[in-house]
Amino acid sequence: MPRYNQPRRTWRYTEEFKAKAVLLSHLEGVQVKEVAATLDIHPFMLSRWRKEYREGKIVADKRKKVTSIKQETKELDELKKARKDVARLTQENDLLKKWQRFLAEAHQNDIDSSRETGNSE
Repeated sequence: MPRYNQPRRTWRYTEEFKAKAVLLSHLEGVQVKEVAATLDIHPFMLSRWRKEYREGKIVADKRKKVTSIKQETKELDELKKARKDVARLTQENDLLKKWQRFLAEAHQNDIDSSRETGNSE
């Protein structure tokens, strides 16, 4: 095997090129292998781009903001916490409503019993 005097060059592809390649590979009746051969890239690279596209790391439109996985997990944790708080507060509210009904019934029973005995308040 020949020795290389210079390091191999790693090609850098733009986000637009990656997105177009992924969109081409999603066309009906087209295989990843065919698209990769046409674009002169390795099929594994195109498969990796497809995965990154699904995860949102590659976007077709530059104006869309790419969110990181850490940010998404942080938002999911906040959402879970908020839902848990809402459930707890709903339960507390229901409990307070029941307590209020109990007190109203007890008060009404006191008024009714005082009327029956003839005592006035």
